[in-house]
Amino acid sequence: MTRRASLPGADELFRSTSPALTSVRTTDTEPARPLVAPSIAAPTISPSKKGVRSIARRRVTSVEKAPSGRERHDEKITVYLSPDELYDLDQARLQLRGDLGLGVDRGRIVRESIAVIIADLEAKGDQSILARRLRGQ
Repeated sequence: MTRRASLPGADELFRSTSPALTSVRTTDTEPARPLVAPSIAAPTISPSKKGVRSIARRRVTSVEKAPSGRERHDEKITVYLSPDELYDLDQARLQLRGDLGLGVDRGRIVRESIAVIIADLEAKGDQSILARRLRGQ
């Protein structure tokens, strides 16, 4: 028996983790769903406007408003926080765990916060908390 650890090969380390589109099978009982919502699939170009947007703005329905929760996320952004903001985020996580018994990570708190603030923006528009804070009110 050797004392060396068995390590995976390069092809295992660099394998694709998402299935190719051609390998996805649909059953006869389940209709194939489009990968992109029909409202945003086709670009709408308005000759009268000279804005940057070339695709219609996606409208979130009430079904889609729930944050994603504990699942694999393929999209990523980087957000830089001050030490005080990071401390506040960790304090919120600890308070949720200690006082309310909710064991959530920082990412889940951020996703839930985004869902709440976007819902408020859609409901109240100019009078939403996000719009008021960004204006400095």
